[in-house]
Amino acid sequence: MDTAGNLTLLKDYQVYLRVEKGLRPLSCEAYDGDLKTFAEFIEGRHGVLMTAAQQDVAAFMEHLRKHGIDSRSIARKLSCLRGFYKWLMLDRRIHHDPTVNIESPKAWKVLPKSLAEPEVTEMLERAGLAAEHPQARATALRDRAILELLYAGGLRVSEVTALSTGDLALDAGRVHVRGKGDKERIVPLGRSALQALEEYLRVGRPHLARISSARKTSVKVQSTQRDGVRLFLSLRGMPLTRQWVWQIVKTADATASPHRLRHSCATHMVEHGADLRSVQLLLGHADISTTQVYTHLALGRLKEVHRLHHPRATRRGAVQDAEASPAARLGPRLVPKPVKVPA
Repeated sequence: MDTAGNLTLLKDYQVYLRVEKGLRPLSCEAYDGDLKTFAEFIEGRHGVLMTAAQQDVAAFMEHLRKHGIDSRSIARKLSCLRGFYKWLMLDRRIHHDPTVNIESPKAWKVLPKSLAEPEVTEMLERAGLAAEHPQARATALRDRAILELLYAGGLRVSEVTALSTGDLALDAGRVHVRGKGDKERIVPLGRSALQALEEYLRVGRPHLARISSARKTSVKVQSTQRDGVRLFLSLRGMPLTRQWVWQIVKTADATASPHRLRHSCATHMVEHGADLRSVQLLLGHADISTTQVYTHLALGRLKEVHRLHHPRATRRGAVQDAEASPAARLGPRLVPKPVKVPA
């Protein structure tokens, strides 16, 4: 067995994912972990990744099932293997894809969990009161800006931490976001988010940036300069991490999370009549099928649209009922006049 060849192959694939596909480090690590799991399974069958057959992939799926791995995780690992062997085919290293005709396990589509509008409003109002206090700290202004940005733009937590000051265009009311696979999009922002960001940039961030400047040393000048353009800084003047943003959201509301605020943004937009294509562009989904899940969370809105616009739906209001009557459709001039009968 050429186990060393497996490691070399996986390293080459990691370079492909990072350089050509532009995937984030965490995504690359997830792919690497799934592929190493399959490589260990193949080695146990006295094989290597390059010579894997369809029977090996099917046996791997069955092995995961017997060990209690849920269908969603199995489907994710199969998707990883498909991408890997597709790359090998394109690179002409193999001539047959072993994942062909392997059916993905059926999995229930898990509906994203979102907060109710009053819950989001209450959380943002609490953050606003803390930021408007006469003795408000720079961190309070920063935290309010982050919460407003997460909800207003539906940004991912990684997109928030990667923002720089140059990505903001407050005068145009938008932010330039780099999402998965380094795909870029323009996200419009509402008045509340713009005001929170403007106050943070004017009062809060300069204070945190001064701390960052004080920490400069001759050894770390280059990294500090790179970090200095990041939009959101910590108390030590360093760029905020994903974990810090999670903690900020959890502190504001124990039931919330950055991704739940993203789901809330999309759900509330659909409930208020936004079309799926617009929500897809806002969230940066590559496929609209990912966005369609939010229609299940806005059934009340869909029922209302159906009730108002479907010809055989029950319409509300006396005016609508009158307009739906045959006499109203014919018009007043077509209603026959009463005939006088002589006495």
